[in-house]
Amino acid sequence: MRDLLVMAIVLLSLPLTLRRPFVGLLVFSWLAYMRPQDLCWGFARNMRLSFFVAVAMIAGWWANERGGRPFARWDFRTAAMVLLGTLVTTSYMFAKNHDDYTNTYFVEFVKIIAIALFTTGQVDSRQRMRTLVWLIAMSLAFFGVKGGLFGLVTGGARILRGPGGMLEDNNDFALGLVMNVPLLWYLGVNEASRPMVQRMTRIAVGLTVITIVLTHSRGGFLALSMASLWIAWRSGKLVRAAAVLGLLAVLFPLIAPQDVLDRLSTIGDKKESSINARFTAWGVAFKMIEANPVFGVGLRNFQSSYLDYADVVPGRGVTTYVAHNSYLQIWAESGTIAFIVYLAMLGSVFVACRRVFRMGRTRPEFSWMRDYARMMEATTIGFVVGAFFLNRGHFDLVYHWLALVTSLVAVSYAEYRRAPEKVGAAATAHRAITVRWRGALANGAARALSWQRPGGWR
Repeated sequence: MRDLLVMAIVLLSLPLTLRRPFVGLLVFSWLAYMRPQDLCWGFARNMRLSFFVAVAMIAGWWANERGGRPFARWDFRTAAMVLLGTLVTTSYMFAKNHDDYTNTYFVEFVKIIAIALFTTGQVDSRQRMRTLVWLIAMSLAFFGVKGGLFGLVTGGARILRGPGGMLEDNNDFALGLVMNVPLLWYLGVNEASRPMVQRMTRIAVGLTVITIVLTHSRGGFLALSMASLWIAWRSGKLVRAAAVLGLLAVLFPLIAPQDVLDRLSTIGDKKESSINARFTAWGVAFKMIEANPVFGVGLRNFQSSYLDYADVVPGRGVTTYVAHNSYLQIWAESGTIAFIVYLAMLGSVFVACRRVFRMGRTRPEFSWMRDYARMMEATTIGFVVGAFFLNRGHFDLVYHWLALVTSLVAVSYAEYRRAPEKVGAAATAHRAITVRWRGALANGAARALSWQRPGGWR
């Protein structure tokens, strides 16, 4: 039944996607973040549903929107994405190893960039942005709430893996949920006029936090802590927020499962095996960078090149070698210029959000701009911190998020530019009405005075 339901939803969406490509973007995002196909047990599990939706989506844009709505909206972030894609492609062309593993990831990377660019063209209104952000938040919240309830029922049983796709590894799963916490929080803030929605988002945040903790991902826990501190700092109620976070910090050791506390206690312990493996991998990454500073060793060539730069050959059973750091992953695999572009893209989020936040402070009706700007910042902070410990340089969600930042800036500027025109038109109308009334009053006064003149009563 699950297979039939998911297949029916996708198939029924295709005709509408050809007519309205934004519907396809919503379905594609649903398949990417909620992973309903991985909840199936039959034929739908292995079908390329996202590919079918993507083809219909692009075809629909070409047939119905080309010339009216651009494929992509160009600004610093989208230009940087294309530049990064070009650098990654160039480095991959010069890489030593090309096999099914690396070729698959290269195609995935190109697809990620293409969908991100397409998103900037489709999300061109406040309503579209709100719809897509809510869909992403609810898709990820499905697993956050589900995992949290599972943890409460089982007394804190460990969550070993995510739903699938980019979220299959427990560390990647934790990182995706960390990025979703600010989405849920600020979407709730923005729905202050709907108390029930706000309460539900708060509950979802709490259950998602439980899920993140139960993944035993130390990088995810650190990212969650920094994102929470950022939200508190930006809340405008720092004392109250600090008191709440302080209370949670005191209660955490009392209510958290012992295996979680034992896992988190190893943060910073250089003698712990996985921590030591990270330091070793970072050392190997720097050697790759030193030997290949311009183009790197090539996309996903870190693993095949690892033994060429390692001082110590790992023991038996160790077959997977990763950088354990997204920034070193980009730097070692794609070169110094790509690394700089990548950092610039992430840094541009905070510059853009600061401008949007300032616009949002000018008028009460722009409060949504303030909430969305803070949401984009906090989500990016979650990724920036988590990426320091995880090998997720080409995480799907972060490129999609950069695209949404571009859309947020464009939509905010469009509404901001229209507002003065509305105010100007209203002022002009007000002045016209005032002039007419003043004229009427003046004429009335003149007539009244004329009645008082000698002979005026005749």
